[in-house]
Amino acid sequence: MRLFSVCAAVAVALCGVRALAADAFVRVSPRDCRYFELSDGTPYIPIGLNMIAPWGRTEAEALARMEKWMRLLSDNGGNFIRIWASNDFFNVEHEKSGVYDAEKARRLDAVLDMADRYGIRVKFTIEHFRHFFSERESWANKNIHHVSMGGPAKDVSDFFAGEKSREQFRRKLDWYARRYGDRPTIFAWELWNEVNCGTGGGVTIEAAAEQMEWTRVMLEALHERFPRNLATQSLGSFDNDRVRELYRELSCMPGNDMAQVHRYLDLGASLAVCKGPVDVLAADAVAELRAFRPGKPILLAESGAVEPSHSGPFKLYDKDRAGIILHDVVFAPFFAGAAGAGQCWHWDRYVEARDLWWQFGRFAEAVKGLDPAAEGFEPVRLDQGRLRVYALKGKRTFVAWCRDTQNMWETELAQGLAPQTLANVTLDLRGARLPETATMADLYDPWTNKHVTAAVEDGRILLPQIVRSAVVRIGLDESR
Repeated sequence: MRLFSVCAAVAVALCGVRALAADAFVRVSPRDCRYFELSDGTPYIPIGLNMIAPWGRTEAEALARMEKWMRLLSDNGGNFIRIWASNDFFNVEHEKSGVYDAEKARRLDAVLDMADRYGIRVKFTIEHFRHFFSERESWANKNIHHVSMGGPAKDVSDFFAGEKSREQFRRKLDWYARRYGDRPTIFAWELWNEVNCGTGGGVTIEAAAEQMEWTRVMLEALHERFPRNLATQSLGSFDNDRVRELYRELSCMPGNDMAQVHRYLDLGASLAVCKGPVDVLAADAVAELRAFRPGKPILLAESGAVEPSHSGPFKLYDKDRAGIILHDVVFAPFFAGAAGAGQCWHWDRYVEARDLWWQFGRFAEAVKGLDPAAEGFEPVRLDQGRLRVYALKGKRTFVAWCRDTQNMWETELAQGLAPQTLANVTLDLRGARLPETATMADLYDPWTNKHVTAAVEDGRILLPQIVRSAVVRIGLDESR
């Protein structure tokens, strides 16, 4: 199961991994603003995950570990990662606020060079801090920006609202632009990780308004300095009703080139959807943003599973040898209408620890050869019997991901129930109104990496066997 088959290798070539044009930038497709493409017109479906920073006893050891992760991702069809440029390992602004370390930036240079070799595009997150001098979340402190340390801000609110802080942040963008402004390897610049999670972030109307106004201003600054790169922003996990309007505002904000959402399996969340099947919570997050009609690509940009209220990685990860949580995170968003695969967190504690890189290869195989912008896909739900059916109907292709409703993290990981084999299931696609010329289907099993063909008769397909999930693809006649 872990071996990358010949079929998956073909998928790599067809999806553009390793073959991505070195001088082509990622852009929102002018053919369909809900999807991405490269500036040379090549389709681009982001397939990857958060890979925030490596660790190691030495710089060389850490960079070697980073290269290993990137190689494994690329070998399995991946073409995207997210990095925090503000993480301690990469952070160029670490000694004093407004002073940038060119030597430290060589680590970012090294990662971009790796990305070039492996056909991977990189989203850089510029900042992530939440506090000054806080005793909790030490990773989220950035004391150097406080006035007592020679910084420009009296508090976090002043960092967003104060003109002195804003001018200094613009100078930081200038520094990055001089060094990286011509790199097509960069997928996008993201202003902040979960901007509403800072001190007072989103808790008061005033704090949220400051952060949204800062975002508007800095998105414009990004576009001025990186005219050929995408620009975006992120919010904290969509796990409660209070953040819905913030998500609406950010998703539809001019200058924000993509609508991103973060959501996890979290038994401490207030939204019930965050406690159930992972495919449902992922697809619902995409549906929430689609309902805003943002007119731009949508991505599930952070997901996975956590202990209640984000108190640590999900303990049941250790039992997830098949990667069912990762599978649902990766597959569900795209088939629900997102522009790419869902992007998991816990790249080291889960994906690497359980050797689950092959799951990306299975998604790459499932979408190989697709040009979403040319298809003009419309999401369709065709749930029936034991299957949740997430489908995309395009001009030339109908493709659906079918998920067994009685298999999920709770049954397989918490209760230890093995997934059942569903035999000879009839899939009724009449609700999709397929043309009469659509008579044959390709059935792909992402767990065995095997394809079989099946006849489409009166809008129905007999699925000989399903374990957990399967993908159905049918070619359509454009003229009908």
